[in-house]
Order: sequence, then C-alpha cells, then structure tokens
Amino acid sequence: MTASDADAGALGLPPGAVAPELNLPATPDGQRVQLADFRGKPVVLVFYPADFTPVCGSELAIFSEILPDIEALGARLFAISCDSVFSHRAFAAQMNLKMPLLSDFHPKGEASRRYRVYSEDFGTCARALFVVDRAGVVFWSEITPADVNPGAAGVLDALERLRG
Repeated sequence: MTASDADAGALGLPPGAVAPELNLPATPDGQRVQLADFRGKPVVLVFYPADFTPVCGSELAIFSEILPDIEALGARLFAISCDSVFSHRAFAAQMNLKMPLLSDFHPKGEASRRYRVYSEDFGTCARALFVVDRAGVVFWSEITPADVNPGAAGVLDALERLRG
C-alpha cells in the first residue's frame, strides 16, 4: 500500500517490526491493557478512526462476531481508537461489542503514533490491522482508507499461518 492510499499518509508498522508496548485504559475505573501481559499469545490490534461512525461500527461488529474464532486460534483481540473510555463504553453497549475497546485519548494518539497510524490532520488513528506474534513482533499488518471496511479475512489468514 502506498502512502497516498492510506489516510493522511499513515504507513503503519511493517511485518518484522517489534510491536511497540501498549499501556492503554480499557475502562473508566482505570483498568489498563499492556501488550507485554500477552507475550506468548498472538494479539490482534484493530485501530479504527472513531466510535459511532458507520464503517467503524460495521468493522467492529464483524470482529465481535468472529471473536470466538480468533480466540480458538489462541489470539487476543483489542480494538483501539483515540476516543475516550466513556465514549467506548457507550459505543460498545450500543453495538453489543464483545472485545475490549482501548482508549488512545490521552496523551492524544500516543499509541497510534508508535504504530505509525495517527493522523495529525484529523486527530484520529487510521484504519489499521496488526497481528502481533507470540514474541511481540508484527507478523501481518494492513492499512485501509477510513471509508473502507477491511473485513477480517486477512486477520484470520495471518492467525492460521501463525498457528502453522
């Protein structure tokens, strides 16, 4: 994918890059998720631009529906946007989402910047998918335009290849 194809020139981390640490809030009461806590398991990271938007809602609905398949492949899944934990809680309830939504709200876009998917122009992250292997290395990644739902086929394929 070329930079012109991705939102605001976001390039994302390529396969083979060490996945930067995450330490993001998951709930309003202060529960956090750290990527290091999941070493030894594949992790799927779904970066999405914003809560309560049509394409993001349809994308996360797909991932919520196939969450049992992802877990059966031994992986954990986390969705990340620059919205607040309060917005995430309302969005997850409205959409009946099953996966944790992590907030990259403060400092604004810090994790998205480390994964090279933050858009300065819009103050959101780009639509990006990452599969991180058991050792914490990006195994597969994809960036798509904000108005395109990438689906989950690439993630499932990557997890099956990781499983061997």
